[in-house]
Parts: sequence; C-alpha cells; structure tokens
Amino acid sequence: MTYLAKPKLIRPDTPKNALGYTRRDYEGAISTLCAGCGHDSISAAIVQAAFDLDIEPHRVAKLSGIGCSSKTPDYFLGNSHGFNSVHGRMPSVLTGAALANRDLIYLGVSGDGDSASIGIGQFAHVMRRGVNMTYIVENNGVYGLTKGQFSATTDKGSKNKRGVVNTDNPIDLVGLALQLGASYVARSFSGDKEQLIPLIKGALCHRGPAFIDVISPCVTFNNHSGSTKSYDYVREHNEAVNRVEVILPRAPITAAYEPGSLRRVVQHDGSVLHLRKLAEDYDPTDRIGAMNHLHERHSLGEIVTGLLYVDSSAEDLHRHLNTVEKPLNKLGDAYLCPGSQALAALNDSLR
Repeated sequence: MTYLAKPKLIRPDTPKNALGYTRRDYEGAISTLCAGCGHDSISAAIVQAAFDLDIEPHRVAKLSGIGCSSKTPDYFLGNSHGFNSVHGRMPSVLTGAALANRDLIYLGVSGDGDSASIGIGQFAHVMRRGVNMTYIVENNGVYGLTKGQFSATTDKGSKNKRGVVNTDNPIDLVGLALQLGASYVARSFSGDKEQLIPLIKGALCHRGPAFIDVISPCVTFNNHSGSTKSYDYVREHNEAVNRVEVILPRAPITAAYEPGSLRRVVQHDGSVLHLRKLAEDYDPTDRIGAMNHLHERHSLGEIVTGLLYVDSSAEDLHRHLNTVEKPLNKLGDAYLCPGSQALAALNDSLR
C-alpha cells in the first residue's frame, strides 16, 4: 500500500518561530489512523506546542509502546529522536535513555491498553521515581487495534458497539499519577485544543514527571451512544477546573482574559503557568484535594479536565540520584573507568 507524501513546498509568508522553523518542520508522516481519530488531534496539539515553545526538534526524544496511540509519534516531530518499544515497556526504556542523556526533552506517548493493562507496573514506577518526562496517554477506553474490546480504563456500565456492558471497575490513571507522586497532573479532551495545547506546553516546561490523560474517542469502535468516551458524552460531561496559558520569560506577552481570578505558578525553567479558575474552590496545588475532587465529580458522572495538580518545587530523578551533568556518551575513559583504587574506595564506603 502506498501513501501520499506531504508536499515540501512552503509559502514565503509562512509564519516562523524564534528559531526560524515553520509549523511544518514539527510535523511527521501522514497519519494512517482512521479519519476523525482523536489521536490525530493530539498529534496536532503536540506540533503546535513544540512550535510555540521554540523547541529544537533534534532535542526531543519521543518514545512509545504498542497500540494505535503508540503509532502516533511517527506523525509529529519527524526530525526528532524516536524509539518504539515493546508493549507496556516504554517507561523503562525512557528512564534508561533519560539517565544516559539529560540534555534531551523526553516525551512518552502511550495508550490506555499500553499503560493501564500490561504496562501498569511500568507506569507506576516511572511516576514514583520522578523521571523528568512528559507522559501522554491517549485514552479511548478500547483496544482499537484488536477490534474493540474493553480496556482497563473503560467505565463500568459503558456499552460497546454490540451493546455488551462492561462490568469491571475502571482504572483511573490520573488518580494513580496523583497518588504515586507525579508533580504535574492534567486531563484533557482531544476535541478541546484550546485547553490541550497549553497543558502540553506546561508539561514540556515542567521538571519532573508530568502526566496528561487525554480522552481521545475512537471513531470506529467507541464513539456511540452508551460509551462514556465518545465525543458527545465527553462534551456533555466535561467539567473544566481551570484554563491554562503558558507565558515564557521573553518579550512581554499580552492576552485578553475573561473575568475571573488567576493563579500564577512559576516553574523551574522560569516559565509561568497562568491558571484561570472556573471552579471557585479548586486549588491545583493541593494533591489530596485534587484526588477528592476527582472522586466526587466521577460519582456524578462528570469528567474533570484541566491542570489538576502541579508542584512547582518538584525535583527529578537526576537530583535524587545525584547524577553527573554530562551525558554518558560525552564522558571520557578516565571518568568511566577510574581504576581499581576508585572501585575499592566505593566498595569500602558501602560496607
């Protein structure tokens, strides 16, 4: 089967970012997913976020596992580093890469089957260890590649296209991420780029494990009446706790905001998250409060979206392990093999 290649011709007046790149420079191959798939909207949001942040594509390492979602890294940041791991093992591969080279920006893309089923143990450990990464789950509540079986995130009582009702309790990856120590936790909807793009930008700027659960309807197997992850259901039951805008420390940026209160959160790289509160009593710096709010709204059948929790003072795995600043491939033989005396001294310190 052949696919049309994207045209390389770019108009002279095409907008460019501060690095001189156009948005096309952040795109990848043409998607082979079903027309209307929510995953393609997420890819477009990642492209826009990287373009807006003036990220050099070669500084990004994108990793994935197995599934429809794990195919999507081929559709964005085509000039970045990439690695497609085995089913559910993306977090451990990313952890190893991040320990070897801290100079790259790590972006892990997974799905509800890849992360909430076979990879749930990997998901748990990458969150608790504080790996500096952006972890995006494209959550459609179904196994799309294997013809529509319920996944571990399918809500109890949800129906598939044949009318079969799911009787299992769902796994809430957002709740797990909060409990396991993720320092940036958000949920969004693939059909709401106005919310999703700033959340991705904030995650890419955050130091530590940043997790975003994106409800992404499967148009082939899970976009019907009775599904709690269809376009119509999410739009009707979406409760946005805030609206986010990322302001980078460069030239002054002005923006028109609707009336309401703002919360200013400064991240480690100096970027600023401006949170517009829609829920009067919602505090995105309260981890326990975020967990309680999720359970309360879920009991009412609502899907909470927005920046649910952020810890702007979080540390990452490199700080915990006191690793060297240089990537391992830049260290010389004398540093990597210091000799028997150094080994003996290390062993003595551990006795």
